[in-house]
Order: sequence, then structure tokens, then C-alpha cells
Amino acid sequence: MDKDHLTDIASREDIEYLMWAFYEKALKDPTIGLFFTEIAQINLKDHIPHITDFWEQQLFYTGNYKKNVLQIHQNLHQKKSMEKIHFNAWLALFTSTVDANFSGTKAKLMKTRALSIATVIQLKTGQN
Repeated sequence: MDKDHLTDIASREDIEYLMWAFYEKALKDPTIGLFFTEIAQINLKDHIPHITDFWEQQLFYTGNYKKNVLQIHQNLHQKKSMEKIHFNAWLALFTSTVDANFSGTKAKLMKTRALSIATVIQLKTGQN
């Protein structure tokens, strides 16, 4: 899609669309896919509403997300070590998915928050 014609993330529906687009790629990704399919064994129909809540809170401050993101990732890390290569792959895929679908202030904020979150999780799991 032409970058000049992309709109910004403006609604929960936009976030949900983006999450489906990201996870369709992430589940198949050779570097990080197994974290979703084998370690966490996520069911997208259950997971997408929760992760949409999370990003809606990050972008629009709705306050609907109640889970502890850090604890969830620390639990995953105990099952299978998340290393810098995994965080880099996740961040690259996430960023490219945002860039392919949206452009604007909220899209930039989402990418910045993703980097911050990945950095904090790496530090808290000893992957610095």
C-alpha cells in the first residue's frame, strides 16, 4: 500500500485489524512463532480481544486491560528462554506490520511503546 495514503490508528477496530495482521505473520515466523504456537499455545480468537485491550489502553488510555504483561512474559521466559534475537524479531515484525497498515501519531506511538515494552521485558528477564 502507498505509504502516503495510509491513515493513522483511530479506533479499537484499527488495533484489532493490526493484531490479526501481526499474529498471522508471527505464528509462522521461524524465530518467534514457537513462542505463540508451542510455549504459550495461544488461541487467536481468545488472545486478540485481550491484546487489543492492551494496545487500546496504550494508545487511547481506555483502562480496559487488567493483566500483568511483565508477569506473563516472565512466565513464558521460564518455559523457554527469550533471547535478544527473539525480541529483535518480534519488534521488527511488529514495526513492519504497523508501517504496512498505518501512518501517523498513534502509529508512531504504538511503535515507540512496543520498543519500550520489549526493552523492559528484556531487562526484567536478564536479556540486556
